[in-house]
Amino acid sequence: MRVLGLDPGLGTTGYGLVDNDDQNLKPICYGVITTQPAQELALRLYDLHQQLTELLVSFSPDVVAIEQLFFGNNSRTAMAVGQARGVILLAAAQNHLPTHEYTPMQIKQAITGYGQADKIQVQRMVSLLLGIDEIIHPDDAADALAIAICYHHASRWDQIIDQQGV
Repeated sequence: MRVLGLDPGLGTTGYGLVDNDDQNLKPICYGVITTQPAQELALRLYDLHQQLTELLVSFSPDVVAIEQLFFGNNSRTAMAVGQARGVILLAAAQNHLPTHEYTPMQIKQAITGYGQADKIQVQRMVSLLLGIDEIIHPDDAADALAIAICYHHASRWDQIIDQQGV
């Protein structure tokens, strides 16, 4: 199963592609999609869509996992992230890919076993789980890999439950 994890943002969207081969997680690629702040909003969203579509076509994931929108104190940032999420969901739908969404707490729990883990704890565990010797940078790419790993862990539990008939 090939999963594309996405950490949405208007300026920077992290991506991480992870394969699961016989219960072993294997990183395929990771990085960020960026848009230019000087561009008007519509062009930034279009650029995000184009770059994401290129990733989807090039790497043919089976599923897209995305972080759910977390509303903090900055409603302007939340709106921009929400618009980026909309573009991501559209691109996935256009490519006939199922999407799964996870809260930040679910992702941290799946990666570290603790839903309140800090960013460096998550980054270290992502590197450990994927057999990467260094901390992954930028942060958005590490977060995207964590989201992909979260999907793999959640789907494994779903399979166990289905097999047990629970």
